[in-house]
Amino acid sequence: MGVDRENREEYNMQNTKCKICRRLGVKLFLKGDRCMSPKCAMIRKAYPPGGKKTGRRRQSITEYGKELKEKQKLKNWYNLQEKQFRNYVKDILKKKNMEEDAATFLIKKLEQRLDNVIFRLGFASSRAQARQLINHRHFLVNDKIVNLPSYQVRKNDKISIRPSSVIKGFFQNFSAILKKYQPPSWLKLDSEKLEGKVIEKPNLEETSPPAEISTIFEYYSK
Repeated sequence: MGVDRENREEYNMQNTKCKICRRLGVKLFLKGDRCMSPKCAMIRKAYPPGGKKTGRRRQSITEYGKELKEKQKLKNWYNLQEKQFRNYVKDILKKKNMEEDAATFLIKKLEQRLDNVIFRLGFASSRAQARQLINHRHFLVNDKIVNLPSYQVRKNDKISIRPSSVIKGFFQNFSAILKKYQPPSWLKLDSEKLEGKVIEKPNLEETSPPAEISTIFEYYSK
């Protein structure tokens, strides 16, 4: 009975992630490897939830609706709760005389989160999985355990898998898997040692966020 309930809860959670992508009309890769397969809901059901069956007409979107949609895209892309995401944007809006434009600064802050770096290094198939692994204390930053997904990495930081975790099932055979993986240019991966290094600041050309960042600042400025 308990197992059936757990299976239903897992199915509902995964199905919810698919609905987020379908509702926003963009693949956000919220379910890791499944998003790269033919089973992806954006391939099988490339229309908003309920849209095809109910025959609802597509209504013209307002400026506010567009801003809200772009905000939802980026927030879910980085797997953040509303309060977390809002705080990032609000903090930037308060800053003055920044060397970079607000959009660039925001993306760099989000890319330098530890959960995103773990994902970018190929140590996890999604940012949600990366967050869970970090919470379970599987990773070291400069040889010290860090269990805070929002931790901001810096240039020359070394990220590695905790030695006691390497022998566990999830990380077995990772070296062979990572040999074919190519991280973004601002990160360096050593697949043999199962560790990565931050060699420079994130390259926005490689990041390709699925949203119009400027509209997000307009949304929170009101």
